[in-house]
Order: sequence, then C-alpha cells, then structure tokens
Amino acid sequence: RTFVFLLFTWLLIRMKHEIIITQDGSSSIYIPELDETYHSKFGAIQEAKHVFVKNGLDLFENGSEISILEIGFGTGLNALITMLEAEKRNLKVNYVGVEAYPIALNEILQLNYVEQLEVPEKKEDFEKMHATNWEEEIVITPNFTITKRKQFFKDISDENTFDLIYFDAFGFTVQPELWNEEIFEIMYKTLKNRGILTTYACRTSIKKAMQHAGFQTLKLPGAPGKREMLRALKNW
Repeated sequence: RTFVFLLFTWLLIRMKHEIIITQDGSSSIYIPELDETYHSKFGAIQEAKHVFVKNGLDLFENGSEISILEIGFGTGLNALITMLEAEKRNLKVNYVGVEAYPIALNEILQLNYVEQLEVPEKKEDFEKMHATNWEEEIVITPNFTITKRKQFFKDISDENTFDLIYFDAFGFTVQPELWNEEIFEIMYKTLKNRGILTTYACRTSIKKAMQHAGFQTLKLPGAPGKREMLRALKNW
C-alpha cells in the first residue's frame, strides 16, 4: 500500500497538465494520464458554488466567524469564492488549504476565475493566495485569512478546530485511498461539534466510510451534470 501511494505521488508530480474550459466558461486543469480534472467539466465555478457555498457556507449565519479546512487546495477556486462570499456576508473566515501537490504559479496565472466572476479588482488577492509561503498564516482581506499547508491528508492532526470542511480531493476512481474510513476519521476529529463536511461525491462506499467514522450523512442534489452529492454532519 505504501509503495503504491509513493508511486502515485511520483507519477502525479510528473504528469502533464492541460488548461481546459469547462461548460460554464470557467477554466480547470486536466491530467490526461489520469483522465481527471480538478473540477467538474460541466462547470468549475458552478460546481464550487453549489457544493461548497450553497451546501456548506450557506448554513452559517452572516457576521459569524468560521474556520474552514479545504481538502485539496488545488487551483484556489474554492478559496477565492469563499473570500468573495466572506466580504458579502461580513464573515470572518480562517481558511486552511491542504495540498500535497501544489500547482505551478505559471499555470495559476492562466486560469480565468477572476474574469468569469467579474471581480478584476481581486486579481492581486487571488495571485497572492498562491504566491505566499506555505505553512504561514496570511491576511488576504479583513474578512479572509489563509494558511496553505503542503501536507498529505492522512497526516492532518488538528482536533476540534474547524466548523466546515470542503472535501475536494481527486475522485475515488483515481485515488480511492483518500475516500476511506481512515481519512474520514481524521476529518471527524478535525471538526468541532455540529461541524459540517461537504463534498461533490456520492458513492455508496464513501457514504458508508463517513458513517463508520461517526458522521451522519445526507444525500443532496448534485451540481449541474451530477445527480447527487453528500453532506456529512458531526453530532447534530
């Protein structure tokens, strides 16, 4: 198991990345060797808004303080949209993005999220998220502070720290080891009581792994192009 994990790590670092345009006009990154994209081909932005904002962030009151853990920081799209929502709702967001395989800055600069979201004034903030040092807490705006961690998900050791988890790892068919009971036990520990985990996936084995880890699970309508998604709750 360790050998397979290390082999995948070695291959992923060396795999070719292609910038693609998804069906809602927003860009994503495609890895041909895995036939895997960082976001839904049906629309990167609309998926992020549906899965992580509508079915995660929307459950918290305006004006509140929230700690968010993102599993798979990737392109930073979820962080950017959360930053924009924090300003709209007067939220105080402490955001931690975990990523074992950071994307090169030259690729980030080719992504069109700022243009598609019609927030040209946020271009510098978005680039700052990616250019800043890893393992360092950075204030991006008065409403949004970010810490990026270059870390494997299995090595996360926080306990009772986060209100909300955006679980946005590569899909089960590519990395099934990221969707097992062991990983969801780690996620459960990181959450505060009445914490929430939201993800685009809805495979039966994933739901069962969440439940075995202690979560209550809810099936919800998926983002456009996907039938269902999951929300997991701790001690509700």
